[in-house]
Amino acid sequence: MPDLLIELFSEEVPARMQGKARDDLRRLVTDGLVEAGLTYASAGAFSTPRRLVLSVEGLTAESRPVREERKGPSTSAPAQAVEGFLRSTGLTLDQLERRAEKKGETFYAVVEKPGRKAAEIVAEVLEAAIRNFPWPKSMRWGAGSLRWVRPLQSIICLLSDEGGAHVVPLTVDGIVAGNVTEGHRFMGNGRFTVTGFDDYAVKLKRARVVLDTAEREAAIWQGAQNLAFAAGMEVVADPGLLTEVAGLVEWPVPLMGRIAEAFLGLPPEVLQTSMKEHQKFFSVKNPKTGRIEGFVTVANIEAADGGEVILKGNQKVLAARLSDAKFFWENDLRVARAGMAEWAEGLKSVTFHNKLGSQAERIERIAALAREIAPLVGADAEDAERAARLAKLDLRSSMVGEFPELQGVMGRYYALEAGEKPAVADAARDHWRPKGEGDAVPTEPVSVVVALADKIDTLTGFWAIDEKPTGSKDPFALRRAALGVIRLVLGNGVRGLNLYHTFAIGWNSHTIPGFWAKIAADNASLKSGKVPKSEPMDMEWVKRRNGVIADLVSFFYDRLKVFLRDQGVRHDVIDACLALPGADDLTLLAKRATALSETLKTEDGANLLQGFKRANNILSQAEQKDGVEYSFGADPKFAETDEERALFGALDTAEATITPAMAKEDFATAMSAMAALRAPIDAFFTAVQVNADNQIVRRNRLNLLHRIRTVCSGVADLTRIEG
Repeated sequence: MPDLLIELFSEEVPARMQGKARDDLRRLVTDGLVEAGLTYASAGAFSTPRRLVLSVEGLTAESRPVREERKGPSTSAPAQAVEGFLRSTGLTLDQLERRAEKKGETFYAVVEKPGRKAAEIVAEVLEAAIRNFPWPKSMRWGAGSLRWVRPLQSIICLLSDEGGAHVVPLTVDGIVAGNVTEGHRFMGNGRFTVTGFDDYAVKLKRARVVLDTAEREAAIWQGAQNLAFAAGMEVVADPGLLTEVAGLVEWPVPLMGRIAEAFLGLPPEVLQTSMKEHQKFFSVKNPKTGRIEGFVTVANIEAADGGEVILKGNQKVLAARLSDAKFFWENDLRVARAGMAEWAEGLKSVTFHNKLGSQAERIERIAALAREIAPLVGADAEDAERAARLAKLDLRSSMVGEFPELQGVMGRYYALEAGEKPAVADAARDHWRPKGEGDAVPTEPVSVVVALADKIDTLTGFWAIDEKPTGSKDPFALRRAALGVIRLVLGNGVRGLNLYHTFAIGWNSHTIPGFWAKIAADNASLKSGKVPKSEPMDMEWVKRRNGVIADLVSFFYDRLKVFLRDQGVRHDVIDACLALPGADDLTLLAKRATALSETLKTEDGANLLQGFKRANNILSQAEQKDGVEYSFGADPKFAETDEERALFGALDTAEATITPAMAKEDFATAMSAMAALRAPIDAFFTAVQVNADNQIVRRNRLNLLHRIRTVCSGVADLTRIEG
């Protein structure tokens, strides 16, 4: 079986595109080969800045012959139908077969396609892959029609087996495939021929090209760590930067330099961000001081002077970048130490959304909402309101204008410089969190309050203007905001955050002019012993508000199902818990759903569910038939069997445990008591016929089933559980 080697050699491919390009090349080629009738043992894709490579091992030498049969029209069909069938098959009338069937004679087309050589198929598949390659951005050059991310210079397309290597005949836009490539742009030894993948990889390494991206990453990281260790320092890990830098070099040579003393006073996040974004440098930290004091750059060449000139050039450029950062920092400190009023004023002219007002108006809403919900989190209301008013002021700072990813981080520094409490300053940094699935959830009360108020204002605002997520479209990241609220509430065990009430407050602040001023005036009236003046309510407005809030709560429950599903809790289990009171308390709901999920995973829990459903089905059918609800209470004196009497006792025991346990929110105990009903319920149905001939006994047993339903429904609505 031959092996296939493909190399697409071009000018430098952007590092951010290489990973997907590798996957796309492997997918397009291997899928095309399989579709054409070839099989293979394994395939691996590789990339460097100047080449995409695919190695396919164990490729079949030719495709299998194919025999296709197609049923056509009846032999008595109109001529037009027969002619259409002939056109679709490419056959003539005398080439069709006639076969007798129940409804008469029918035409059949039998097309036999012989097997094709691998080289022929590979040429077709590779040309199609090249011409239809899904680059995010592509270009044309010269007089050709081919589009590629950068000018494509040469192609290797080589089939090799025990008999030798053979170039696949292929020409794409004037580029003829061959068996020749070249190594490093500066350190390579000219163009050379290859006979297969193993020969190719060895000769590339000799020509100063490391083909495997993972190998380049390992070399960069190990080299950087060695340099830092020798200087008594540590490299700050940055997996994303490591992958990017590995896509910029073919022969990585790490070099370490020092940051000038004049810039060491900058915050470490500023140094790290500036070096990463502008220079692609790794930051090097002094473990004794915690400061960023050096950097590691990765050259693409082994310099004769050991990289001295390269380092000098990099340090010169870095000094210019850090001089800008230092200017921004010092200018921002001046504003921060003056109280940041300049930035607060500036946010009045920054539009958050054309239907939701300016950032300054948004800050006012967030601050008022933060004060409202602070007691629920155990935060000081004054601190929460103050933190909310300061949290977004750094959006007007020069540093965040240059590095938007530092928003919040710089806000904390500036708040501290302004003399704010640490808890207030921390909220400026943490209120953005969690930004994504892997981001940590803040735990400090003030930070949690501001983070919640920020996200709730966003959600209620966009619901108020009917800008909700639709399908896969979520331009304002509202799903992420909802998931952020859920993670904040559950991660901190926040209780009493009534979704309907909280969302109503958020809605009112967006739709009632001067809402928070009216609330403040009413509170002042109450404190002075006066009854606030009430105004008639527009019932249409109330109806619309309630509908929108109900829709937003439903959206939240959907997000909660997604979140808990990832933790092993099924959606129907959550639905069963949503049917009970207190469902708008997310922490309570999640605890109950988790406990129920764990119970249903046990043998007793699963069997109890079946017993409950049997009892409920019998009871529901009887109630529908008799036109009465059997909720009069069962009497043990009418019990005729030991199993029946045992079920009465088991229900008494379970109820005595479940009721106080649910009141204490001890869901594990309540679920365990419910699961313990499994055995007596099973025994009851084995020994007892519910619909007895004696109507008094029958009604008593139906009332007993109603009691099973009532006891279990005190834990969850088990009718909503699937299975």
